[in-house]
Amino acid sequence: MNTLSLQKKIRKLLSEKNAVLLAHYYQRREIQDIADILGDSLALSLGAAKTGADIIVFAGVHFMAESASILCPDKTVLLPRLEAGCPLADMANAEQLTAAKRDNPGAMVVTYINSSAETKALSDICCTSSNAVNVVNSLNGDKKIIMVPDGNLARYTSRITGKKIMPWNGHCPVHQCLSGEDVITVKAMHPRALFAAHPECRAEVLAMANFVGSTGKILNYARECDAGELIVGTEQGILYQLQKQNPGKSFIPASPDMVCRTMKCITLEDILTALREMKYIIKVPDEIRIPAKRALDRMLAIS
Repeated sequence: MNTLSLQKKIRKLLSEKNAVLLAHYYQRREIQDIADILGDSLALSLGAAKTGADIIVFAGVHFMAESASILCPDKTVLLPRLEAGCPLADMANAEQLTAAKRDNPGAMVVTYINSSAETKALSDICCTSSNAVNVVNSLNGDKKIIMVPDGNLARYTSRITGKKIMPWNGHCPVHQCLSGEDVITVKAMHPRALFAAHPECRAEVLAMANFVGSTGKILNYARECDAGELIVGTEQGILYQLQKQNPGKSFIPASPDMVCRTMKCITLEDILTALREMKYIIKVPDEIRIPAKRALDRMLAIS
């Protein structure tokens, strides 16, 4: 079955079942093209919280589908491929965070949305790369802050806010793979280009960026900046939307290695099968969902 036929069948089933398709910017372009809501983690969380659909099909990774289940317990959340996980989310588990809280009594826990439901349930508030600075600035007093699981995002947020944050020893492999040498090399090849980087990148990379922000904010920056060329330091799936929205500009990946294999594992065929067979259902049990929802709700209240 060709791409257009698959897309039409999916859209038909979505309509018939009162379902919505949520897709991250890192998904395959043919999936981005038919999404009801396309966005970064913050936009997708907001979309999941507000949708009136009965079924949410999540073209993303496991923690995203879990977040939708946490925010929408009365809806059926489908993840088309169970193996669509997130290595970063796996770098902080409930046992490790419990130990960190025990060793740092009274500390506030800020948990990146790229985390498991169990980790969110042990947190005071969640954040995304879009709102991490606002979330940390919203915390009262001078309490110690533990930020999990992305150490690069924690260090960046600490630098911007001036607050003392204990960074977790975790990272996104896709963003961590981008080195300062990579950026120097690509800048030399495109000397007139500006450079936009995701805050999950290393500090040495962020220091060379003209702009630092989430995928959604990078899209905004690309529209607003005057440069005709932009080097992009995040997963390459965003290049599709960048080019669609800015046809007169050129976008250069900062590294050819910045591809998330688990984000790309979902196909149109998987989405069609998920809708037909109602699989795979992601359901977070209440004993985890309720405290995790408190942390997400606190984040959404200031977003």
